[in-house]
Amino acid sequence: METKRLLIADDHDLVRETIAVYLRQQGGYEVLVASSLEDALDKAQSAQRIDLVLLDFSMPGMDALGGLTRMREVLACPVAIISGTAPPDVARRALRAGAAGFLPKTLDPMSLLAAVRQMLLGETYLPAEFLSGIKPAADRVVLTPREQDVIRGVAEGKSNKEIARDLNIQEVTVKLHVKTLSRKLGARNRTHAAMLGRDMGLT
Repeated sequence: METKRLLIADDHDLVRETIAVYLRQQGGYEVLVASSLEDALDKAQSAQRIDLVLLDFSMPGMDALGGLTRMREVLACPVAIISGTAPPDVARRALRAGAAGFLPKTLDPMSLLAAVRQMLLGETYLPAEFLSGIKPAADRVVLTPREQDVIRGVAEGKSNKEIARDLNIQEVTVKLHVKTLSRKLGARNRTHAAMLGRDMGLT
């Protein structure tokens, strides 16, 4: 597997280094670090390749979401925002401004890793508690028993064909269930639906 090169920019040494060390320990990640936006921009321009950037929302030079725009002008790769204090409305503005995701610093290590992998695949990441601000009824989603079976299969990484075989139904029926589930959960794709289903205790 090709090593992915990440750039993490945060003015808090402990936060920056903790995230960097954790990702390096997972294997398959080379992690560059920066303590300000200008430092991050310098590293981005001098690096041969960057696959994903994580920018602290409140570090020096960011100018709110202005730093996101500047970084995206330099690199074509996904750029995400990390923050310990920014509210959901900032997260939504970040996504509208082109961010690949919004990661609270309260994310547990496994969720952080899942978010990084998701964004490297070109998908968008936003934690479920922030999505609930967009879709107030998200935590009150009601699924039929069959939809619960399907979301469990999706969460286990099974294909539609495998789920259909397990449940003794047609593959096209599974596709329809996945489409309905995505609409009910407010998910952008099946990976996102699985993540939301887990976060909401539906799987």
